[in-house]
Amino acid sequence: MRGLLLGVLGCSLVLMAQGFYSANDDVVELNPSNFNREVLQSDSLWLIEFYAPWCGHCQSLTADWKKTATALKGIVKVGAVDADQHKSLGGQYGVRGFPSIKIFGANKNKPDDYQGGRSSQAIVDGALNTLRTLVKDRMSGRSGGSDYSRQSGGGGGGGSKKNVVDLTDDNFDRLVLDSGEVWLVEFFAPWCGHCKSLEPEWAAAASAVKEQTKDKVHLGAVDATVQQGLASRYGVRGFPTIKIFKKGEEPEDYQGGRTRGDIIARALDLFSDNAAPPELLEILNADVLKKTCDDYQLCVIAVLPHILDTGAAGRNSYLEVMMKMAEKYKKKMWGWLWTEAGAQMELEASLGIGGFGYPAMTAINARKMKFALLKGSFSETGIHEFLRDLSVGRGSTATVGGGALPKINSVDAWDGKDGELPVEDDYDLSDVDLDDDIGKEEL
Repeated sequence: MRGLLLGVLGCSLVLMAQGFYSANDDVVELNPSNFNREVLQSDSLWLIEFYAPWCGHCQSLTADWKKTATALKGIVKVGAVDADQHKSLGGQYGVRGFPSIKIFGANKNKPDDYQGGRSSQAIVDGALNTLRTLVKDRMSGRSGGSDYSRQSGGGGGGGSKKNVVDLTDDNFDRLVLDSGEVWLVEFFAPWCGHCKSLEPEWAAAASAVKEQTKDKVHLGAVDATVQQGLASRYGVRGFPTIKIFKKGEEPEDYQGGRTRGDIIARALDLFSDNAAPPELLEILNADVLKKTCDDYQLCVIAVLPHILDTGAAGRNSYLEVMMKMAEKYKKKMWGWLWTEAGAQMELEASLGIGGFGYPAMTAINARKMKFALLKGSFSETGIHEFLRDLSVGRGSTATVGGGALPKINSVDAWDGKDGELPVEDDYDLSDVDLDDDIGKEEL
């Protein structure tokens, strides 16, 4: 038995080290180097699994995914991305849990999530239904080949050129150096073949980065054959040359890959390094909750003990823990909120808060109306473990009570002070006749 267990463990470790699929399978292994060529520039319908080798559900899906690929061979392309190794690809397509299956159809830049069963038969049926729809759309003239191919021909490549800022000798200092924000700037020459290859990747990355960083990181381009002063100023000798500009620092050469995924990943790292932590807001009314939960993929909410139970010092210690976590996870771009116990009872009830006492914490995905509760300690370690599990798709979730955000009371903001007990009304006892003998008994 011990030998059998060791054998199974050894096979599992090999599987995790080498990935789930090999050249003998009909599943196409995808990575940042071949994704553009194989998927985005293809007219084929693609089903792509984003997996992590340590994920138990991913390991269970492997056999069915291979059967699916064999059954659909020559009809629908079936691929797989090790999103644990190639985080840039997973991040580019919003992968938050494993396994995630996405359908790359007519518009390769906006894949659809596969929501069906995970058996090979269910996946094949879903793929064929999608294929029928794609063919009907093409016959009716609503689609014709890959969107990426058409956009590349027009210079878009999945992103609008308008999001790449055209930089010149006249506007460079004002837009880049004086902005206080992060810039990635490509110096190119129109005749340069590598520059032409980079153009659609740069445009697509510019659109994604603008959205994901709330327009705090910018991608620009300099035609170095025209703006020769800028090229000389920054020592540009070959094309394309990409430089990173940060406030108060000397520009540095970009050393990463040239796919949109690589560029986006580097831009998000720069954003994380230079961005202020998200604001921690008190839930004062319905607008605060709705805006935060609508604007971000997750909103993290703490319900803190009543001010009379902790005083200002105790409350500030809890808020400090939250702010440290907001700083730690700022790259996730989540919203962060808090409220006092009892101030928003309907919210607490809809999230099942109360059974674990206060302080409590929950994370809500308002798009799916799902939430998860912190079961561990309200500490840096406990919250980090909770949020880390959410980041990789682990942890139990439930549906928000009523399937919608509840009614929110309008309350006054905390003034930062200790709480005070309510003052009782004073009674005038001057007219009360008190007899010193009342209550005495005669012997």
